[in-house]
Amino acid sequence: MVLGKVKSLTISFDCLNDSNVPVYSSGDTVSGRVNLEVTGEIRVKSLKIHARGHAKVRWTESRNAGSNTAYTQNYTEEVEYFNHKDILIGHERGLVFFLFVSDDDNSEEGFNTIHSGRHEYAFSFELPQTPLATSFEGRHGSVRYWVKAELHRPWLLPVKLKKEFTVFEHIDINTPSLLSPQAGTKDKTLCCWFCTSGPISLSAKIERKGYTPGESIQIFAEIENCSSRMVVPKAAIYQTQAFYAKGKMKEVKQLVANLRGESLSSGKTETWNGKLLKIPPVSPSILDCSIIRVEYSLMVYVDIPGAMDLFLNLPLVIGTIPLHPFGSRTSSVSSQCSMNMNWLGLSLPERPEAPPSYAEVVTEEQRRNNLAPMSACDDFERALQGPLFAYIQEFRFLPPPLYSEIDPNPDQSSEDRPSCPSR
Repeated sequence: MVLGKVKSLTISFDCLNDSNVPVYSSGDTVSGRVNLEVTGEIRVKSLKIHARGHAKVRWTESRNAGSNTAYTQNYTEEVEYFNHKDILIGHERGLVFFLFVSDDDNSEEGFNTIHSGRHEYAFSFELPQTPLATSFEGRHGSVRYWVKAELHRPWLLPVKLKKEFTVFEHIDINTPSLLSPQAGTKDKTLCCWFCTSGPISLSAKIERKGYTPGESIQIFAEIENCSSRMVVPKAAIYQTQAFYAKGKMKEVKQLVANLRGESLSSGKTETWNGKLLKIPPVSPSILDCSIIRVEYSLMVYVDIPGAMDLFLNLPLVIGTIPLHPFGSRTSSVSSQCSMNMNWLGLSLPERPEAPPSYAEVVTEEQRRNNLAPMSACDDFERALQGPLFAYIQEFRFLPPPLYSEIDPNPDQSSEDRPSCPSR
């Protein structure tokens, strides 16, 4: 008898979103099929599946051990979320499992005979109820979930296939802590030898801490330049990836989006009445993984030539469940902000329509095909007081349109603004 050949071995998932990408959350049941197509008859020892989810961190550092002696120190760490194995055809340790076998299949001499044609073998397993880290690909680590199929035949090498699926640990931005406004204020006095210039002051606030990709952050800020220099107000969103292994931490900071205001000469003031900064389709925050953290912040700052920049960092959380369209902020939520929100004399506008959910904006295919570092901006390196390490997931597709509203509080008249002290 002439033995047949394996024409194809594929894995398909039952749960797919609109973009034909398998997406799950903790507690969900992952189900699908292993599709086997053969030409002629083949004998099979077993068809197994292995599903696994884990976070892994790895980086190296050079060490100096003395004169003309150097070595490389490896830092690795791994967290396993689940590890599931099952047998679809065949036997192991004397036990035979037939979860889904074609009616034409039969057993001979301990092997199963698969006839020519296409065959499907169903599999199913449940993800843990405990929180899982969101799928992520970073500079020094990753969070991955996959299913692997292995076809074992007598006297031949096994045929293996691995297919990844996406897991979202959902972050609902409608929670009180993420609806709290974020605000801050700073000032700085410039000195040059024995001469003291007037102060530069910066105040900024945003309406909440939690956002989803595709939304625009409304920035309310006031910049007052009483110095003798020309300054430029700017704002930027940064992603910080932190990796932990063997008691050490490796951090990567990446520019996500930025905007620039008008240059301010001496004695001038600029007010941002809800200036929009759009959030691109980035990975959501990862806050519950012990070896990988992904965090975001909004930096509003004043670029001062020849001096250290004056900046404010406002923390952000990028979630997956968007803002409820008809929700209204209660007094109990607003009271959670410990800062005085009256320093700008501006009230927050009505809520815009809720943006799409994260799974609707970012697909697995786009995430995997567009892992390219974004270019860094020299203007922001001085604001970070150090070099900018660039690496972030970039997605090349048209995001939802900007949400905009008419500012209910127009600029104050020049008579109401405090004047700069005379120099």
